[in-house]
Amino acid sequence: MSETRSVALVTGGTSGIGLATVRALAGDGRAVAFCGRDEERVAATEAALAAEGLECRGYVCDVRDRDGVEKFVDATVDDLGEPRILVNNAGRGGGGRTAELDDDTWLDVLDTNLNGTFWTTRAVLRRTTPSPAVRIVMIASTGGKQGVPMGAPYSASKAGVIGFTKALAKELAPTGTTVNAVCPGYVETPMAVQIREHYARLQDTSADEILDQFRAKVPMGRYSTPEEVAAMVRYLCSDEAATVTAQALNVCGGLGSY
Repeated sequence: MSETRSVALVTGGTSGIGLATVRALAGDGRAVAFCGRDEERVAATEAALAAEGLECRGYVCDVRDRDGVEKFVDATVDDLGEPRILVNNAGRGGGGRTAELDDDTWLDVLDTNLNGTFWTTRAVLRRTTPSPAVRIVMIASTGGKQGVPMGAPYSASKAGVIGFTKALAKELAPTGTTVNAVCPGYVETPMAVQIREHYARLQDTSADEILDQFRAKVPMGRYSTPEEVAAMVRYLCSDEAATVTAQALNVCGGLGSY
């Protein structure tokens, strides 16, 4: 794939899909700025990527913090240059029986998954020139299309990300900038482990039983890997994807059919 965009910015880049995406984009020769909330984890991730010969810069940032997001994007521009790729990956799970949900859980999931995506996107758009065109990729979820039982905050937030993606894509299409969402299904990440443990508590069963239940829903019979999701992101950031925009593309082993 031919590439013209030299600086990428990835939120939530210290583990799972985010880290796989950082590696994929940096492996194409780009300088990649990534963020995470934990200072020690950010530093360890930056060191590990440097040991792999990848040009990556880690920053401590919580995407729920508007001022922090602004500082993160400013630092990226100052240290590496204008980002021509943005991957909004930072996110969290969350849910439970809707009648029993507390306000803090609902608000925190929405702040992390939806509002954080908006804060970061707006900050990048304010600091980038129109040319060359920017590639923006949101990490959404099949849950944002189909709904997840006892996962109302998560499903609502990811549905919002998909709606934001499509609206922004149409707004920016005349400039050549593309905006797409990647919708993973079940992906084996640290967050996936936490989700299985959460459902096990809700159903008074084991995490292994929940894993079996989840795998049974997937026509291919297995979880996707972070690298498989990152490969879709990498394609959407390439020159070859110049006319792919306003799409929400599943990477899910057949779990989602639309």
